[in-house]
Amino acid sequence: SLSPWAVLVLTLVLVGLRAPCVVSRQPNFIVILADDVGWGDLGANWAETKETPHLDQLAAEGTRFVDFHSAASTCSPSRASLLTGRLGLRNGVTHNFAISSLGGLPLNETTLAEVLREAGYTTGAIGKWHLGHHGRHHPNSRGFDYYFGIPYSHDMGCTDTPGYNLPPCPPCPRHGTAAREARKDCYTEVALPLFENVTIVQQPVELGTLATRYAEEAARFIQRASDSGRPFFLYLALAHMHVPLTPPLPPAPGRGIYGASLSEMDALVGRIKEVADSHGKGNTLLWFAGDNGPWAQKCELAGRLGPFVGAWQRQRGGSSAKQTTWEGGHRVPALVYWPGRVPARRTSHALLSVLDIFPTLVALAGAALPPSRRFDGLDVSPVLFGWSDVGHKVLLHPNSGAAGKVGEIEALRLAQYKAFYTTGGATACDGSTGPAERGGAPLIFNLERDLQEQEPLDVASGEYQAVLPAISRAYTQALQDIATDKVSVADYSQDPAAVPCCDARHAGCRCRGARGAHGGDGATLGPHGEKRTPQLCL
Repeated sequence: SLSPWAVLVLTLVLVGLRAPCVVSRQPNFIVILADDVGWGDLGANWAETKETPHLDQLAAEGTRFVDFHSAASTCSPSRASLLTGRLGLRNGVTHNFAISSLGGLPLNETTLAEVLREAGYTTGAIGKWHLGHHGRHHPNSRGFDYYFGIPYSHDMGCTDTPGYNLPPCPPCPRHGTAAREARKDCYTEVALPLFENVTIVQQPVELGTLATRYAEEAARFIQRASDSGRPFFLYLALAHMHVPLTPPLPPAPGRGIYGASLSEMDALVGRIKEVADSHGKGNTLLWFAGDNGPWAQKCELAGRLGPFVGAWQRQRGGSSAKQTTWEGGHRVPALVYWPGRVPARRTSHALLSVLDIFPTLVALAGAALPPSRRFDGLDVSPVLFGWSDVGHKVLLHPNSGAAGKVGEIEALRLAQYKAFYTTGGATACDGSTGPAERGGAPLIFNLERDLQEQEPLDVASGEYQAVLPAISRAYTQALQDIATDKVSVADYSQDPAAVPCCDARHAGCRCRGARGAHGGDGATLGPHGEKRTPQLCL
């Protein structure tokens, strides 16, 4: 018979097998950030959407967050907040950088990649950067061992086969072509560059193969990291959706160009999940989210808002999506997949933000937050693991270009209540804009019964009077906290010399003879044996 000590040991082993597992090794992290994706672009969120079977499967095998928000409603500020865990008023990034920007995310801000690399991680960024590309603002100088992608949005440069845009943009110039008139919102003179680390490997980019290239480079990065035996952090910032790339196939009837592009994005995410699982299912946390809401002025080339239509603003003109502080501007789809750790088929209503990715991954890696600064994000690992469904008590929404001063806190969320101190609409499909309006008393909506933000509370009502003191107190405390923090200031100055240029002797900075990142005349071999063109941009 077993001795009492043997029985005790056996009991502890059996109990341990049933208890929630503790992370015994540092997990891998993949953060996939979609560009200008609507909350309703995810089929799991919105039944009308049929183009996202892989993302819907990810939701079925993980946890879906339905009250998840970007930290700003436009590209650069949202990405800066993801990588720092801090709002733009703290990290200095309040609006977008240009192709000729000298600056970027301030160098005294510490990125998630820098913290994780210090903790032993191999770090890689693939896709859209948009946080400065000149000098030390390049991803390779901000904590990423490897970078492959476009340094800003894929419509911020011409290509030989332009993607879809509204209005459409012309192809890149070639030697011998007549000078053309400039087109509004089109970059006609400088071709779109593709980087591998600090080298331009293709200019102009072939948009039709970009999704495939990103998937291939992500798979290579994961393989190299796995071979090294080190944990990895991959930040995959997709070109999708923004304005659609050139789809490899004509759109199917009824789906349109946007639907075909959404399908392409969905397949890309499915491929990344497949690759991650093949290197040990349960070793990798995958976090999918959007950087902000749809770009409404692009009409049928913009995404679906779901129920978050910002009806109050729409009645007054302008869009209530990207660039605005209406729900459609910042409420984004979000999924977390981590087999064996994050519950499957769960829907969380916790109030969460892109800001939470930084402190959560730092905690899961066993690392410490950078000192001497305050963070707007929270470690929400208890929410991910299903132990809690409580997120932020208060969430701040900065102006991202629609109305008022950029970066300024214009709206605030407290429980189910959303208070607007300034309202305004971005440019809508019909060309209208909603002018900034700032009144004395804030406009307050109860999102629990008014997701459409249609009917603000009557200022004379008992509900308004009951919640106003708590909202006013939270707003004042938030502004005081930021004012007394160590804040950064971004350099937004521009110089034509900062524009990435493969070869200034050729029209549009074209790489002479380059037919792709792994081929072309005069290409040389890179560190992994691949061919590349040798021109440096920095």
